[in-house]
Amino acid sequence: MTSTPEAILAQLQAAGAAYSEKKPGAREQLLNLGYALVSSVELPSEAIQRMGWAEPAKAAHCRLAVELKLFELLKGSGEQGITAKDLAVKSGADEVLIARTLKHLAATNVVAESGTDKYIATRLSNAFTEPKYRDGIIYTYDVAGPSFRGLPEYLKSIKYTLPTKLTDGPFQAAHNTQLPFFAWLDQNPPYLEKFNSYMSAYRAGKPSWVDPGFYPISERLVDGFDAGSSGDGVILVDVGGGLGHDLRELKEKHPSLPGKLILQDRPEVISTVSENGFQAVAHDFFTSQPVKDARAYYLHSVLHDWGDDDCVKILEQIKPAMKPGYSRLLINEIIVPDRNPTWPVTSMDQLVFVLGAIGERTEKHWENILERAGFKIARIYNYEMGSESLIEAELSEVN
Repeated sequence: MTSTPEAILAQLQAAGAAYSEKKPGAREQLLNLGYALVSSVELPSEAIQRMGWAEPAKAAHCRLAVELKLFELLKGSGEQGITAKDLAVKSGADEVLIARTLKHLAATNVVAESGTDKYIATRLSNAFTEPKYRDGIIYTYDVAGPSFRGLPEYLKSIKYTLPTKLTDGPFQAAHNTQLPFFAWLDQNPPYLEKFNSYMSAYRAGKPSWVDPGFYPISERLVDGFDAGSSGDGVILVDVGGGLGHDLRELKEKHPSLPGKLILQDRPEVISTVSENGFQAVAHDFFTSQPVKDARAYYLHSVLHDWGDDDCVKILEQIKPAMKPGYSRLLINEIIVPDRNPTWPVTSMDQLVFVLGAIGERTEKHWENILERAGFKIARIYNYEMGSESLIEAELSEVN
């Protein structure tokens, strides 16, 4: 449904008031309405200019700024700012090149101008000096970027059929490989490191399932927890949990949480993990789950990297480890609404499409996968305008 600029402005006022009151979903609604306002007033020619070269140039110049450490230099200059000439000297790049790069980054609100050819840092550019965000720029530009840029030609080459194979999709065409995305990452350690680093930033600042009011951890996990069970007192197993970002957040926000926390991922990932309040163990989730009778088995953005049949296989490895009537399966994923999904949802659908020939799923789709694996949904937890939901499932048959 389209809206007039006047209608969107009225909605922005209401969303702004909700944001001031720190209501859940208000920030996301402001973003949504902001993009809607731009779309309602920009000319078609401006839309093409924005998509065709303004945004690609912004991405390319952010990648360049990361390489030349321009964001660090801007941050170090403080409120005084720094000239393009001094930036060129310090970075070893051409002065005119730096000036034109910073002009565009200022025009697109990444940095700010404080005078003629003089620039100062912003909240955003300072964030880009942090490793997790800096690595995100490198990963998205170098790894995901070529897959998007080559997508039209790739789809044309396969006569616009739908790619469904992990080893034969847009990513393989762009990077000239037959390896699946994660196997390619393992073969390219620098990008594996940047991917894992960025995963800690992807959800930063967004509501999490461990926040108050999202998932009732005390009622659903702590109450009834058996510290002396045959599961050796394990309250949660994070399956395919990367570097343990979720477990650290869980422990930080629930410091009195009882029981053990276990992180599982591939050996290449686990070897780089610095444990902090949990045990890190190498595990292939296509093999039997070794931790028995844990209170919860948790998968965050794991299944959206795999096709339906593989998702069923992954879940079937967990099923025998679960204690009927006690263990819970927690799946933290995007659920695509039947109508009016937001751009973070559709853009993630496009990302997993180009990287793995996969797609995000609707609630009905998730129900089908879980049913095939021997589970049923107990409840789905989310928040207004949020991208991710938490699916709580249990064994279909409890003896």
